Amino acid sequence: MPRTTTLESPGCPPLRAITFDVLGLIKVSEARSKQGGVTKVVERWGEPDASRCVLAASINDRKVDPLLAVARKNGAVELLSPINGDLQVSLATTNQTDVQSQEDNIVGLHLFKKQQSESSPRSCTFLTCTTKGLTTVRSVTIPKSLGDSTCDDTPTTWNVCAAGNVLCCKVDENENYALFGGKGVEVNIWDLATHTKIWTAKSPPKNSLGIFTPTWFTSATFMSKDDHRKFAAGTNSHEVRLYDMSAQRRPVMSFDFRETPIKAVTEDVDGNTIYIGNGSGDLASVDIRTGKLLGCFLGKCSGSIRSITRHPDLPVIASCGLDSYLRIWDIKSRQLLSAVFLKQHLTKVVFDSNFEDDEVAGSVATMPPSEQEIDDEPVDRDEESPPVVKKKKKRSKSRSLDENEEVGVSSKHKKSKKSRNLDGEDEESRSAKKKKAKKSQNVDEDEEELISVEQEKSEKSKVKSKDGKSKKSKKSKGESIDV
Repeated sequence: MPRTTTLESPGCPPLRAITFDVLGLIKVSEARSKQGGVTKVVERWGEPDASRCVLAASINDRKVDPLLAVARKNGAVELLSPINGDLQVSLATTNQTDVQSQEDNIVGLHLFKKQQSESSPRSCTFLTCTTKGLTTVRSVTIPKSLGDSTCDDTPTTWNVCAAGNVLCCKVDENENYALFGGKGVEVNIWDLATHTKIWTAKSPPKNSLGIFTPTWFTSATFMSKDDHRKFAAGTNSHEVRLYDMSAQRRPVMSFDFRETPIKAVTEDVDGNTIYIGNGSGDLASVDIRTGKLLGCFLGKCSGSIRSITRHPDLPVIASCGLDSYLRIWDIKSRQLLSAVFLKQHLTKVVFDSNFEDDEVAGSVATMPPSEQEIDDEPVDRDEESPPVVKKKKKRSKSRSLDENEEVGVSSKHKKSKKSRNLDGEDEESRSAKKKKAKKSQNVDEDEEELISVEQEKSEKSKVKSKDGKSKKSKKSKGESIDV
């Protein structure tokens, strides 16, 4: 396994990336929310063949009939469906043997979007550029079957360089201008409508030691979607240059990045930031207005970076290269979100911006049909739906009433228990009172008995005293007293 820096990646948002390798394989990697944002390979198109190595690729990811153009090492240009990988058109160069012998491979490929949308939906136009500077614009009608492809008109061909080798080719966002550069070829701008060169860069002067830096451009990109006059280019001498056609022919700004050749340069949607990758696997973002390095992306790649792509909607970029890894990065935190090992050396990566996650797409797709059914059949829905809703409401009400009754019964039980407890307490208090009353009555009776006994004693003593007196009186007077 290649050397990589292990980081705790939080996962990437739902996206779909298509990669191309040196064996001619096309692999589709997807990240879904239900998988935790982990990127996985879901499809593989083609069979391994070194002669079919993918050198350049371009995608037109429109919502209706999207197209994917691929330029191979054997000189063939194929138009595929980015959805399922079906081959729609396969075009070969005029002299394949001569191309292979001279090593005049295709280095630049662009699939036009505006011209395709304006023309019939079954036709497309693309631009190719070879190492020797042979540039061709061709229009093709996409047939219903593979063997019936026809060209609408004759291809337009011109040469963009008299000497040297073209290594980079880029078409601006408005598809009106194209830039070319390479080894021994200064960056030059061409008008695609008239096929004429409108601007050529001038080599920088010698340095303080009197050493002249040879011209060797490896990658280039336009800075803004609306302005084709500003563009950035990377050189084999690890230098990044910013050009402004309206200012001067020489670069208005240049800076060095590490010590290995710049292999990939791409622009950000804001028009002020570029992302650069070199031959040693370093990836960084630079503010081109000041030339300040904003920061390097965390986690060094173990091989040369050959392609960098910015997602048009999500704040992520994808990079691939000779370490056989597809990496997804967050442009704000510059943190690695996900990495996939794809076994072969990778040459190019593109995003499918119309990819939608299953959960989001399912929820969005189910909404319009229900609304349409409600609009189309209002009477049936009104006749059928209310009873169901009422039943549900009745059930819910009955359930709530049962629950309320149960609560009421339980509260009554509790109240009865409480009342019973209170009654028991009242009875106990009453019995205690009765006992107290009985005790008080017994005490009163005892007192009365004592009082009666005392009264009897007093009466007896009185009677005895009277008897004694009567006996004395009888003795004295001789009178009888009836007691």
